[in-house]
Amino acid sequence: MRPEKKLEKRKRRHLRVRKKVLGTEERPRLTVRKSLKHIFAQIVLDPPIGPSRTIVGASSLSPEIREQVKKAKGKKEQAKLVGMLIAERALAKNIKKVAFDRGGYKYHGRIKALAEGAREKGLEF
Repeated sequence: MRPEKKLEKRKRRHLRVRKKVLGTEERPRLTVRKSLKHIFAQIVLDPPIGPSRTIVGASSLSPEIREQVKKAKGKKEQAKLVGMLIAERALAKNIKKVAFDRGGYKYHGRIKALAEGAREKGLEF
């Protein structure tokens, strides 16, 4: 499959997911983005009017887990560490429930590992 076609499909899936998933006060949105080397997660609040506001964020570049990420065996393990970190930060801000926005990525591999890591630490979605 051509790379342009793959990106186009992901963007179409992302728009379809974003129609349904909104970050409200009681259930903010946990959004995920990945690159070839790293994975990023943010918890975002979508107000009725105006731009979205990031409440907490974590990535495989975060200083708290940087050493663990270097020692991790693979990208899935790194994603799980990021999921656990975002959950810890969210629970510290009294956020227990979130809506999971996978960013158009299929729920498989690193995305699934991040979600499982966040659930392990007590985040509900």
